Amino acid sequence: MTRALMLPDPAAAAARVSKLTSSWPETPPGADPLPGQLDRWLTSRGAELVAVRRHIHAHPELSGQEFETAALVARELTRAGLSPRMLPKGNGVMCDIGYGDRVIALRADLDALPLPDTKDVPYRSTVDNVCHACGHDVHTTILLGVGLALAQLAERDELPGRVRLLFQPAEETMPSGAPEVIAAGGLKDVAAIFALHCAPQLPVGLVGVRSGPFTAAADKIEVRLTGRGGHTARPHLTADLVHALGRILVDVPSLLDRKLDARAGVSMVWGAVRAGEAANAIPIEGIARGTIRVLSRDAWRDVPELVTKLVHDVIAPTGADVEVKYTRGVPPVVNDRLATAVIAGAAGAALGPDRVVEAEISMGGEDFAFYLDGVPGSMIRLGVGVPGSDQKFDIHQSLFDVDERAIGYGVRVMVHTALAALSAGAF
Repeated sequence: MTRALMLPDPAAAAARVSKLTSSWPETPPGADPLPGQLDRWLTSRGAELVAVRRHIHAHPELSGQEFETAALVARELTRAGLSPRMLPKGNGVMCDIGYGDRVIALRADLDALPLPDTKDVPYRSTVDNVCHACGHDVHTTILLGVGLALAQLAERDELPGRVRLLFQPAEETMPSGAPEVIAAGGLKDVAAIFALHCAPQLPVGLVGVRSGPFTAAADKIEVRLTGRGGHTARPHLTADLVHALGRILVDVPSLLDRKLDARAGVSMVWGAVRAGEAANAIPIEGIARGTIRVLSRDAWRDVPELVTKLVHDVIAPTGADVEVKYTRGVPPVVNDRLATAVIAGAAGAALGPDRVVEAEISMGGEDFAFYLDGVPGSMIRLGVGVPGSDQKFDIHQSLFDVDERAIGYGVRVMVHTALAALSAGAF
């Protein structure tokens, strides 16, 4: 039996976090004001948004199980007079705001990671070994805030088009949730799509933008070797699988680097190796597992066949039998040039141009790439680091946390982005 994920009393929750949000400026220095007095509205709702983030953080749900988080989002959107639609499985939400044939989509992800939450904070995860260690609670809260803000404009007929909010499940697993959203009509009539991702390496108040390759494709490979084992005193009578595994571990990545253009950005790294137990016995089976990450979409198409051939070529002289299991992950995120220009300009308007910096390329994977297969779009990095803090966080760490002022900055950026994209005739 699951319990509905209900928000605490808004007034009480806001009072607990009002100290954190009392300093939010209505309009950051050098920024353009939002239309319809939304800056003032955002400041007044800041503590409530922080309370939403903390509530989601304390009640995380793993990939594919985001039913209560999705229900919470749908309830809040409904209270704002909107008409959200649940995904077929009930663990994601889509919601259109405004009217028009062209749609601008904004995406957030809902799922948490199978990690313990080791922070000593009041909003620490209440679910054993499940934690929002990637900032998806922040992404969800920001997009919810964007929806509530845009609903204000739509109610006054001041929203110049249609915006679609996509609250997506299962970003952290394969198969991931983006194809489910697309299959449910998430990209129907969409002209462009935008998203942000928490970046603890950037201090709060900054955003990182980049046109072109942004994150890498992330595939998995498993190599299984079998052969005649035997005594380590007589390896010539065996297929020495440990030796053969060593050749795979060293030679295949090295050869791969020389078979592809260095500008393709390929990284092959082994994460698990297993073979044998006894020091004086050559085993009959060995396994190596790893990841292959690629920035170039063209190279990504060629890598599975190339890597499989390299493995067979390297193993052939050893006499071992080999089976290669290559599993496709997510494509690379390659940000569209025009879409990146739009969101960069919007971020400059939202926060001030001096707060927009160039983002670094990441070799991590992100299933936002599936949306970019169908429509132009761009993802940016949202600074969530605490300025001046000696403690440096990274995502996917059980201690991960954010400077919650990033929520307000994120809402401002994405509202400006939606309005700018609706006005851009090129989409």
